Amino acid sequence: MTQRVYNFSPGPAVLPVAVLKEAQRDLVALPGVGMSVLEVSHRSKWYTDIQKTAESNLRRLLGISEAYAVLFLQGGAVLQFSMVPMNLLTGGSADYLITGSWGKKAYEEAGVVGRARIAYSAKDHKFTCLPTDGEIEIDTQASYAHYTANETIHGVQFRRTPQVGDVPLVCDASSEFLSRPMAIERHGLIYACAQKNAGPAGVTIVIVRRDLLERAPQSLPSILSYRTHAENDSKYNTPPVFAVYMVMLVTRWLLDEVGGLEAMAARNADKARILYDALDDSECFYRAHAQLEARSLMNVTFRLPSEELEKRFISEAASQGLFELAGHRSVGGIRASIYNAMPREGVQALAEFMQRFRQHYAQ
Repeated sequence: MTQRVYNFSPGPAVLPVAVLKEAQRDLVALPGVGMSVLEVSHRSKWYTDIQKTAESNLRRLLGISEAYAVLFLQGGAVLQFSMVPMNLLTGGSADYLITGSWGKKAYEEAGVVGRARIAYSAKDHKFTCLPTDGEIEIDTQASYAHYTANETIHGVQFRRTPQVGDVPLVCDASSEFLSRPMAIERHGLIYACAQKNAGPAGVTIVIVRRDLLERAPQSLPSILSYRTHAENDSKYNTPPVFAVYMVMLVTRWLLDEVGGLEAMAARNADKARILYDALDDSECFYRAHAQLEARSLMNVTFRLPSEELEKRFISEAASQGLFELAGHRSVGGIRASIYNAMPREGVQALAEFMQRFRQHYAQ
């Protein structure tokens, strides 16, 4: 198959076609370099310039001040589940807001390192909702408070920054990173794997307030210390050169072609509205998982009247060029991930398919 389909995968996810074409042009030989982007040294001037540009683009898009270091790491968000407490949990405990599977995993990993405490959990509500500020029970002496901005599996998303007082706020922003503006100054640390909105799998972006770098224990292995990576300009070991190069291209696309994160947020809200309207107008044939105020703009999750119909939905959608719509194996159902690079036409095609499918199978 050489013709592009509409890819609703939760990650690795769809990338902008303009970015893919530019990477294709550079794949065999970079202009003026004579070697592939897959071959070039991380110590070369070319790569140094690429990484600096990627960082500069991120700072422009998100309004990141020099009070924060921007790191390009590896290991995905899952490694950050351990690195965050290893670096920041300096005695006492850390507070976790659990609104879905990834927040739960982050909490469990923190418990391996030190003492983790649940400040809020939506488990009893089947991860369909988010807390009000009054429902968050923060320990004012906590080392930090952690939340997951967007839960890909359950399709719930914070639309505001949780209020945690003076406790440093840590955010797993992986599946909404660069989809909208963020209140950077409200956070002590933000981390995000790239393979949702920022680039391909292989690089993880960490934005950390510089004063927090000093918390890392001297006994911590060097490669697990944020301070080590900040002091070595994210080159303590060989960085994921190609993945960082792709982040540079994606961030440039966001700046030059999209017009920044406010414009991207408007695009994403419009795409999500199309799908949620299709759900809400279906006379309960399609049932959204998340409560109205918690609905994700990135991952639209829903169920059909039966698992048999869900399997048929996935199969028939694929025959129409609509791929990767199965829900996570732990919860089932349907999940349409509509990240930045998913075109509006793809979302509209899915909504029209949903209408046809309902008309054919509704009792």
